[in-house]
Amino acid sequence: MFAYIRGRLEAKSPDTAVVEAGGIGYRIAIPLSSYNGLGDEGSEVRLFTHMHVREDLIALFGFLSREELGMFEMLITVSGVGPKAAMSVISSLTPSDFALALITDDSARFRKAPGVGAKTAQRIILELKDKIKKEQLASGNEIVQAEAGDGKHSAVSEAISAMMVLGYSQSEAVGAVTSIRKKEDIEDMDAEAIVRSALKQMMIK
Repeated sequence: MFAYIRGRLEAKSPDTAVVEAGGIGYRIAIPLSSYNGLGDEGSEVRLFTHMHVREDLIALFGFLSREELGMFEMLITVSGVGPKAAMSVISSLTPSDFALALITDDSARFRKAPGVGAKTAQRIILELKDKIKKEQLASGNEIVQAEAGDGKHSAVSEAISAMMVLGYSQSEAVGAVTSIRKKEDIEDMDAEAIVRSALKQMMIK
């Protein structure tokens, strides 16, 4: 219903922000990661939002980045993972952490989130990986290997796949990583560092 809300930050706490927009004060549930990025009360903010509706509850969830919103909307599709668990994961993992944990089957990263046990972590990986088109990720890896020539740039391949998990198209992911390669020496960078630089690159555009 709401793509985002932009307005004056009236109040904030580690799990809630109150934003006044158009004379209405919106109470928005936020992850800790978004709280840490919010400015001072009285400043202008923009939160990307998701309205969650149940028979007994209507709640608005907000995030500083589209990537975090995408994480939330992916996580709540997993059986047994509700908004509370999803917010716990987002508070504990950056978008790059999340995407890389997913494509590398690293359930330990998900277990770092309070309230997420081993079974839930495995379910997140199994169900979300099943939703990702394998041929889409494979095609991204083929492009990177063709660019690298020696087939040894697994970190770059993982970075592009992670960008695609976060909702970027293959061309956008490859373009962002290629742009970084022109500016930085990424030969010694791990996949997480490449993804973080790529996300910054996408935000600049």
